[in-house]
Amino acid sequence: MAEKQPKRPRDLNEWARRMVDLATGEVEDREIAPAKNEAAVALGKKGGAARAKKLSPERRSEIARAAAKKRHS
Repeated sequence: MAEKQPKRPRDLNEWARRMVDLATGEVEDREIAPAKNEAAVALGKKGGAARAKKLSPERRSEIARAAAKKRHS
């Protein structure tokens, strides 16, 4: 499991101390986004398009009608 990122301090003095520690290299800033799993990204890219291709036009229309009804109610 990935390490939990520390919360940013709310107190100005604590925040300033953190900035000094980051600038001097005493602590490491872990706010860089972790690398993404390429396999999961590839699966995610085709999800909606594959589902839309699989559905019949009538079913897509039903889903759209239900969504519009829900949005405007």
